[in-house]
Amino acid sequence: MSPRSGFVVLAGRANVGKSTLVNRVVGAKVSITSDKPQTTRRAIRGVATGPDWQLVLVDLPGVQRPRDRLTERMQHRVEQEVAEADASLLLLNGEQGVGPGDRFIASALEASPVPVVLAVNKVDRLDRARTAAVLAAAAELRPGAELFPVSARTGAGVEPLVEHLVGLLPRGPFYFESDRSSDQPEVVELAELVREQVLARTREELPHAVEVQVDEIEREEGLVRVRAYVWTETESQKGIVIGAGGRMIKAIGTAARRELERRLGEHVHLELLVRVRRHWRGDEALLDRLGIE
Repeated sequence: MSPRSGFVVLAGRANVGKSTLVNRVVGAKVSITSDKPQTTRRAIRGVATGPDWQLVLVDLPGVQRPRDRLTERMQHRVEQEVAEADASLLLLNGEQGVGPGDRFIASALEASPVPVVLAVNKVDRLDRARTAAVLAAAAELRPGAELFPVSARTGAGVEPLVEHLVGLLPRGPFYFESDRSSDQPEVVELAELVREQVLARTREELPHAVEVQVDEIEREEGLVRVRAYVWTETESQKGIVIGAGGRMIKAIGTAARRELERRLGEHVHLELLVRVRRHWRGDEALLDRLGIE
């Protein structure tokens, strides 16, 4: 019997844990995580392969109302990926409960002709009573849909969810080599790991105004040289990223270098250049180069 393979999109509000769940299922870090909104800006495909199945989880940007060309592209990608998927997984935040945003996304998925599965994340942080209450509220979003309580952080409940999703996939050949974990180009993967460290250390509106572009990767024996630009929109934002005496950019670079070395399995020399590019979120040419389609 031929294997099962296909695509399942993860829909949900910002910060419900979509990226963490993708990384858990794939068994590798393919999508950066942060508590900041708009962390995910691209449709990132995480590939999980079993003996006779291949599940491609598509980590989507959080559903939102477009405000500029960046968020317009992000929302367009969400709509396109949902339309082309074999199934949709609506992920909810158990700690926050079901809110208007969840109901809006559930309503948007009603027009989808493919199966929709619900999962309530972060149940490891809830007691029995709160878990029961949020599961009951989630069930009302899509009566009759399969519903799974999970913890992407600990892995609890993830295996039954994966088994169910695999059962929804059509039969057919694998889309990716069995050793692949993502479809992202290396320059994007490395840039995202750097941006993750910027997000971890900045507050307020700065995370939304920062993007990272890997400009050069050079390999020598036992060493990878990476040069990356950190784009900001104003001089004041540039100053924040650099920090007093260069301490902030040094901390970002040290942490990012460790992540790059973990990803590449080699020693890394990382050069970070902070530059101002005003209104980059509306710059079509730069968005193209960044791979934000």
